[in-house]
Amino acid sequence: MTTVKVFEPAMCCSTGICGESVDQQLVRFAADLEWLMSRGVTVERLNLADDPGPFAGDEAVKAAIATKGEFGLPLVKVNGEVKSCGVYPSRAEFASWAGLDAPTPSIFTDAVAELVAIGAAIASNCEPCFKFHFDKARKLGVTQEDMWSAVSIGRTVKDAPARAVLALAERYLRRDESGAVLQMVTGEGDAPSSGGRCC
Repeated sequence: MTTVKVFEPAMCCSTGICGESVDQQLVRFAADLEWLMSRGVTVERLNLADDPGPFAGDEAVKAAIATKGEFGLPLVKVNGEVKSCGVYPSRAEFASWAGLDAPTPSIFTDAVAELVAIGAAIASNCEPCFKFHFDKARKLGVTQEDMWSAVSIGRTVKDAPARAVLALAERYLRRDESGAVLQMVTGEGDAPSSGGRCC
């Protein structure tokens, strides 16, 4: 069985994926390690801040830190052999080292992530989020047409619940052509129980 051991610099938590400004490199790396584990690879992440003992007890790690300082981390070992030092390897590199088939290339680029975020901002009515992700997408070279597509999808997602609740109201409050309520509907299964609360 393949074993991957990652010696990482001091971070605020075991993955570094926390706080307001998340390092996308760490997000990608965490996903790559999950991918390895899903294929039967044993993965161990060691954070210098949380568990310095293994760093002091590993000669290769000590040598990397002695010569490069924290720039020698992360250090990655596969089955006890040092495979990389000072950089976070790619999924393709991990696959090669672990003897796995090459992974399908991801289409989830930084630009795609910003388009998803723009759509989510529209769906959640969040103006600060939209402005923030619009600016990031613009700097990544995302076209206005693509941003409009994301906005349209977000608007569709946002509008669907509104249409559904209006349809529900129309079922419960049937009206004639003059607008007068014809019949109050009760007992259709989705009617609130007597004395129930809405939320």
